[in-house]
Amino acid sequence: MQASIIEVAAGLVFREGRLLLTQRQAGDHLGGLWEFPGGKRHADETFEQCLRRELEEELGIWVEVGSLFEAIDWAYPEKTVHLRFYRCLWRQHEPRLLECQAIAWVGPEQLGLYPFPAADARLLDRLRNTPEIWL
Repeated sequence: MQASIIEVAAGLVFREGRLLLTQRQAGDHLGGLWEFPGGKRHADETFEQCLRRELEEELGIWVEVGSLFEAIDWAYPEKTVHLRFYRCLWRQHEPRLLECQAIAWVGPEQLGLYPFPAADARLLDRLRNTPEIWL
């Protein structure tokens, strides 16, 4: 049986030198782990359109989607995930807990305090070693 392929757009949402993290709901796949907000892309939308929609649905925020920062393909036993991480600037509305368990705004020195899915390891390393992205 072939694993399904899921395309996901995620936002590296920056505001005043801090990066927005969200915690997955306890009952969800990888529940309790922290992640960069976003979600599954619909067939009729671009990754950028997906990201704007997902951030509004999940957190009630409006962002300006910038350039692609990292692309990661990750295979789980039951599915393969194509993750696309875009640099975003927060523009309007305070994040709300609409579809996540918790929210945190963190600096680069705090990234290691939050447990993330294994798929994010390369991205986290790149964020820690790219100080100019935090400005």
